[in-house]
Amino acid sequence: MTEALPSRPTRRGAAALIGAGLAAAAIGRPRAQTPAPGTPAALIQGTLGEGQRFSPAAVVDIARAMARRPFTPPPNDLPEAFAGLNYEQYIAIKAQPSARIWEGEGRGFVVEPLPRGFVFTAGVTLFTVEDGMVRRILFDRSRFDFGTLNLPANTPDLGFSGFRLTSTALGGAPFDFAIVQGATFFRALARGQNFGAVARALTLKPAEARGEEFPSFRAFWLERPVAGTNAIVTHGLIDSESVTGAVRMTFRPGEATIVDVETTLFPRVNLEHVGLGGMGATFLFGPNVRRTTDDVRPAVYDASGLQMLNGRGEWLWRPLNNPDTLQVSAFVDENPKGFGLVQRERDAVFFQDDVQQPERRPTVWIEPIGEWAQGAVQLIEIPSDSEVNDNILAYWRPRAVMQGGSEVAFAYRQFWCWTPPERPQLASVSLTRSGRGAGGRRRRFLVEFVGESLAAPVPDLRPAVSTASGAIQNVRFWTYPDRKVVRVVFDLDPGGENACEMRLVLQAGPRPLSETWLYRWTP
Repeated sequence: MTEALPSRPTRRGAAALIGAGLAAAAIGRPRAQTPAPGTPAALIQGTLGEGQRFSPAAVVDIARAMARRPFTPPPNDLPEAFAGLNYEQYIAIKAQPSARIWEGEGRGFVVEPLPRGFVFTAGVTLFTVEDGMVRRILFDRSRFDFGTLNLPANTPDLGFSGFRLTSTALGGAPFDFAIVQGATFFRALARGQNFGAVARALTLKPAEARGEEFPSFRAFWLERPVAGTNAIVTHGLIDSESVTGAVRMTFRPGEATIVDVETTLFPRVNLEHVGLGGMGATFLFGPNVRRTTDDVRPAVYDASGLQMLNGRGEWLWRPLNNPDTLQVSAFVDENPKGFGLVQRERDAVFFQDDVQQPERRPTVWIEPIGEWAQGAVQLIEIPSDSEVNDNILAYWRPRAVMQGGSEVAFAYRQFWCWTPPERPQLASVSLTRSGRGAGGRRRRFLVEFVGESLAAPVPDLRPAVSTASGAIQNVRFWTYPDRKVVRVVFDLDPGGENACEMRLVLQAGPRPLSETWLYRWTP
């Protein structure tokens, strides 16, 4: 089996985002506990529990019914021995060989339920769907190897915190391609990659003074895959103080792993700040920001920039930053065609990191299905001095308020890949550098573009650079047709401003030759 763990636990602020436990559980036969009447667990058991006939519409019905009831927090019953585990102790827990669901059936997929422990304290009820019928996955302690942990003989039912998906039908060794664990977080990757960025099934009120709300998965129904289809379908139930929801995710692993996400939300209250297609990553430092530079490596990040294809067909590139203060940027749009956190550096020389290998991190790209109306791609950059923090968050924020008592459906296709599936027929930004300018508060920027259109001299070529505040000075550029490169250098004089929004595009007359480079300077 290939190693599916990120080599570091990941947190954002005080909240654990998502990690991958090298642990699993099995389909055991202990008796399931009877849930208290009126709780989400009782509603789940009575509608789609053990022995019931499965229907995707029934998952939506459960979410709808839960939204009509007051929110009930999940039980906080994880034994102290497991809540107090550190990261190393948690990943040392291993599953017995017989623990994996559908192992040896030739269906192309295997599932490992992951136990609770460490920061994964909330339980997720797991079911399989086989021949149309629901079966409960129960915790069985005898299927675990707890390593050096000294556990009492009466260790209770731990339950599960999520699951890992492995492909066994793509040739070669089994391919661990996805982990769903913690709140509504999940990770995936393409063959040959390692875990980096993290996706969210739902994002609520991030970076707000009143505090972010973290919805969580309450239950999952995993459909037994059909051999030869290279697809596995999961159905999740979302719950939080403000909203409930049902999400269907279809995973197709490969050279690019594709996840089709279909979600129906039932707000309990009016929702003004909702994030769809959310994703997070780490950006510590790189050529454009080096305020934390006491490191042998020249760069440390999971993604180099936010790429967008807006509703007008314009390709935008925003290099990521690790600012001194919290920065929130909104790229207003209507019916976006795509956006994502992109890792463009694929040469190990760029990072010089033989352990983390950031050059193998996945790009995550979202393509909306249907019209998403008016809103904005929102980017949040959080100051960080540690690479274990996912300090970058991007998502689509609808302009319209989701009304309490309403029903809202949306869908998108998500690519975990080396490069986005659709790429501009334009020169792209290959490098952004920033350093001290000519004097005072001036900053110098160097931006390189690369592309086939730059392989020969271009008549009337000019860099169109502007800023919404401050002043652009001393613009120069050099062409290198042999390398298909144009390098632009300019100075920003912010004057008395503390934030300057800059924009740069290569043009030949009125025609754009490159994607549009966007950048926010802050002191």
